[in-house]
Amino acid sequence: MKKIFIALLFLGVLASCTQNFLNENKNPYQITDESLKQDFNLVGSPFSGLLLSLFGDQIEEDLCYDSWMGYMNTPTPFVGNVNNTTYYIRWNVYWGRIYGDVMSPSKQVIKLAKDNDLPLFATWAKLIRILGVSKLAAVHGPVIYSQYGSTANSIPYDKEADLYNLFFSQLDSIQSDFAANKDYKGFVKFDQSYKGNIGAWAKVVNSLRLRLAIRLSKVAPALAKTQGEKAMSDPAGLIATNADNFNVALLGNIMPVARICYQWLDTRMGAPIESIMVGLKDGRIGKMYAPATGDVYGDHPSSAFKGIRNGAFCTTKDAMLKFSGVNLDFNGVGTRRAITAAEVSLLKAEAALRGWAGAGDAKTNYENGIKLSFADWGAGGVDAYLADNVSKPLDYIDPTNPLNNFTSLSTVTVAWNEGDSNELKLEKIITQKYINTFTNTLEAWVDFRRTGYPKIPHVAKNDSSPDWGVIPADQWIKRMPFVNGERTGNAAAVAAAVSTMGAGAKDDIATRLWWDTGGSNF
Repeated sequence: MKKIFIALLFLGVLASCTQNFLNENKNPYQITDESLKQDFNLVGSPFSGLLLSLFGDQIEEDLCYDSWMGYMNTPTPFVGNVNNTTYYIRWNVYWGRIYGDVMSPSKQVIKLAKDNDLPLFATWAKLIRILGVSKLAAVHGPVIYSQYGSTANSIPYDKEADLYNLFFSQLDSIQSDFAANKDYKGFVKFDQSYKGNIGAWAKVVNSLRLRLAIRLSKVAPALAKTQGEKAMSDPAGLIATNADNFNVALLGNIMPVARICYQWLDTRMGAPIESIMVGLKDGRIGKMYAPATGDVYGDHPSSAFKGIRNGAFCTTKDAMLKFSGVNLDFNGVGTRRAITAAEVSLLKAEAALRGWAGAGDAKTNYENGIKLSFADWGAGGVDAYLADNVSKPLDYIDPTNPLNNFTSLSTVTVAWNEGDSNELKLEKIITQKYINTFTNTLEAWVDFRRTGYPKIPHVAKNDSSPDWGVIPADQWIKRMPFVNGERTGNAAAVAAAVSTMGAGAKDDIATRLWWDTGGSNF
């Protein structure tokens, strides 16, 4: 009996020790399967990362459309000053970001939502997919979407016309799901944009639909009108106030443009936006950019901002570092703009010019868009700005290298004039969208290719070549080529995709996208 008692005592101590060992050696930061299933963590936790991945960083933005549209430009002569900014493609990575960080994890979210009977999380993920792939399509044209996830040796691309029809069809389904679940609270814990407000996400759906409809307004006017009017008439409404703005959390990361500017010293304000904002006496300039640190703005001494020409001859980096950086506040912001009320109001202004039902008055939308933008950026003086029918964009002088100088192609003013042609009215609208869209600059590149506005200079240094496509001296870059992994690993599908892009199309930077018709705006 004594031996049995001792044995039982030993086993009890051993069990206790073992339990203590397990407890003491358990990783306190490890998320268990049980905790993941609680409060929808398993399906909800990826969403903040999905949203942030809609945007790019130095290679996708700063050295591409930030530069091409003249918001920012590099003082650094990367690769001997022959690179993306001068139309010779060295880097091309947005494809990988969208497929690796949006499409792939969202596929898993959609599966988990189905397995755990949480269908509205799948709906939310599908909306984020459209947000991401519509951006990717604005860069490349045809992309892999409807056949994403196929295990076939060659995965086909959706031609652009089919792609947009699919976007609109899926937005119908998404909006229907949101309308039927207005009071759903499952997103609250994971939604840093709207705190789980389904009504706010329904406004994003309509605003995205209107953005895509305007994108197609020249190439498919009937479809664009139908979809635009649907967006503007939907009872959920549009993003109409700055409180409605769709902002994406940076999750503790510094805004990329600020890091590139101040930590890496690789970007500065662009000359084209200097020309427009200084010339128009735009009060938002100081909210977006910092004054130059040296006496490099002598051509307009009353405004201490100086930018670098798009595709500049970069030979004096130290001197160009004195040019304007971004506003220092960008070092501490917690979100970045995705769709704003100002953008939506200016979309409605263009819709009104095109005669779309429900758009309202073009002048009212135009002026409201500018007011919303000034308020969103925290700038004053909007009334005087709206009344200014004299100030125009300035010619540009580079104090470090005269090869970068340019004469402004734009003579646009701010004040609305009902007697102006629709073409001039459109130039005013798009110029204001351009200014407002800083930090979400892909949309400005879309507008520029689609309409020709704002009128910005050609690159100072054009290194385009047959390697990636030749851009004539009087033209601008049209798209990014497909990535090398697709060119070599999915070559047949790439060739088929290019064949849908029009007669004589090539997989190069000179081929127009479907909605970039090159024709008249009206």
